[in-house]
Amino acid sequence: MLFQPRISSLLFYIVALLSLSSASESRVSSGAHDILVRHGLPKGLLPDSVISYSLSTDGSFEIELQKPCYVHFTDLVYYDKKITGKLDYGAITELAGIQAKKLFVWVPVTAINIDPSDNQIEFHVGFLSEKLPAQQFQEIPTCKSNGCAEHLPGEGFITEV
Repeated sequence: MLFQPRISSLLFYIVALLSLSSASESRVSSGAHDILVRHGLPKGLLPDSVISYSLSTDGSFEIELQKPCYVHFTDLVYYDKKITGKLDYGAITELAGIQAKKLFVWVPVTAINIDPSDNQIEFHVGFLSEKLPAQQFQEIPTCKSNGCAEHLPGEGFITEV
């Protein structure tokens, strides 16, 4: 009879640890999204798979995702496992780790800023940019492991024979 209470205590302990672990991951993910909102940007710029982040006093940040993944907005977007940049109010500069598929080419997104006058998010790809409605990024998107793309970032354009 002494054996059974020990097992139930062990099970209770394991369940408690698992619930603390998932609560901790949830706080990490929502924390990174909350920081975007506090800096005047929509939380949906990051996918749901954030496992850790750091933000320095100068605005430099590093975000780690569970694994590289894809999200489909207007274009297919690839998120590397590690995303870095510099966060200012209403803007992200020096961005690395995010690419968008334009036609048949993957292009790195180098900066993001919001234009409050027309509520548009501007995505910079080198010297080019594209504006999209900020409303499109209000919900946190789900990370998908497969982008269902013809070719993935880093791969050359391949046509089937």
